[in-house]
Amino acid sequence: MLNRVRSAVAHLVSSGGAPPSRPKSPDLPNATSAPPAAPPQAPRSPPARAGSGGAAPARTVEARASFSRPTFLQLSPGGLRRADDHAGRAVQSPPDTGRHLPWSTGYAEVINAGKSRHNEDQACCEVVYVEGRRSVSGAPREPSRGQGLCFYYWGLFDGHAGGGAAEMASRLLHRHIREQLKDLVEILQDPLPPPLCLPSTPGAPGSSDSSQLVGPQSCWSSQKEVTHESLVVGAIENAFQLMDEQMARERRGHQVEGGCCALVVVYLLGKVYVANAGDSRAIIVRNGEIIPMSREFTPETERQRLQLLGFLKPELLGGEFTHLEFPRRVQPKELGQRMLYRDQNMTGWAYKKIELEDLRFPLVCGEGKKARVMATIGVTRGLGDHNLRVCSSTLPIKPFLSCFPEVRVYDLTQYEHCPDDVLVLGTDGLWDVTSDCEVAATVDRVLSAYEPNDPSRYTALAQALVLGARGTPRDRGWRLPNNKLGSGDDISVFVIPLGGPGSYS
Repeated sequence: MLNRVRSAVAHLVSSGGAPPSRPKSPDLPNATSAPPAAPPQAPRSPPARAGSGGAAPARTVEARASFSRPTFLQLSPGGLRRADDHAGRAVQSPPDTGRHLPWSTGYAEVINAGKSRHNEDQACCEVVYVEGRRSVSGAPREPSRGQGLCFYYWGLFDGHAGGGAAEMASRLLHRHIREQLKDLVEILQDPLPPPLCLPSTPGAPGSSDSSQLVGPQSCWSSQKEVTHESLVVGAIENAFQLMDEQMARERRGHQVEGGCCALVVVYLLGKVYVANAGDSRAIIVRNGEIIPMSREFTPETERQRLQLLGFLKPELLGGEFTHLEFPRRVQPKELGQRMLYRDQNMTGWAYKKIELEDLRFPLVCGEGKKARVMATIGVTRGLGDHNLRVCSSTLPIKPFLSCFPEVRVYDLTQYEHCPDDVLVLGTDGLWDVTSDCEVAATVDRVLSAYEPNDPSRYTALAQALVLGARGTPRDRGWRLPNNKLGSGDDISVFVIPLGGPGSYS
């Protein structure tokens, strides 16, 4: 078993039954429903034609789903073939037709150098209207008070072990966010603090009357303060969970293979919400200053959470893994010796006597980009991966993976932005070979070459970032100017201007 696990790689196998899930809202389509005609989504770029012959229907569905590209690229069949060419690796951006993405957002992408059959990244950029579900008081909403909300939405989805999860998330996650915001439309536009409860009918039990909630003998000294901002954060977090549950329900019938990291930006009522689940990254470059808006979730950064779960629920380790970490693999000849280790409570190291259980494979192993959970996957948060198992085993890995994002908030109204202030989103294909400082330098170099009111400057910047990370073909590979290896991964980049042109209201 130990030798088998040592060489483990990601394998997707069938699993029995989906986890319990919440009832699906009637407003949310399943994976194959046609999108509505209103704001959310248009059909995606046409897939490449499947090869002739008697291909199985399931394989045809998989090929079509994994080969689709973002709608806003407007790729023709010929353009789609060029985008799928691993040898040429042509950079793709929306066509210059005079119509621009919201906020004149720039976007560019390039396929990997042969790592996977197709580009497993996906992207989405939408303007979404939210109509309130009910009045806070429980009374029917008057027509004059029925003002809804609009939010701007950008999403990058970095797929692994197939493109199905990323493609599904790119089509549906913003709809889940919209659904979660429906209860908040009136609350967010009211300057008063949010009510504690939302009654279903006027005067129903559970209203926000504090005298019914906090008695004289209560241990609560006062009601916790809840901000409007925290309600939006909670809505985004719930949307991620609901998206993951939908993938679990529909993964068999709709070929939702693999999983994906998700990096999402929502602009609502003057604030930018950046939600990250995975190893993509977002930074703000403002007047030359770098402001991190996310952090990566990997086996190293989440070691203690993973170890704690393995300690509390040892059955998840299947008798094959240990939750403890050692500087290297423990050898049988070292039984009885004292070796450095650390557990779920430790950031430093200490010594312990090696016992038989310590010979099991570690739950978290490796360093940097080679770090893995259960010797299989290198990210610890994201969507999907419901079928992921340890190699040659029935042991599921999903219990150790979280679908919940970390959400950071940036208030646009607190700073006077100029046209050169941007929010850069990139999948790990960019950040594997490019530092934050190098991105900031590219921002300054490219934007300074364009007029401030030229909307094409942000697409040019996105293209420059992708080209800089991809490199040029040389010496049987893709090389950077310093002759180091360029990124062989899929690379996707959004550049969102924070200070014009355009109105944010």
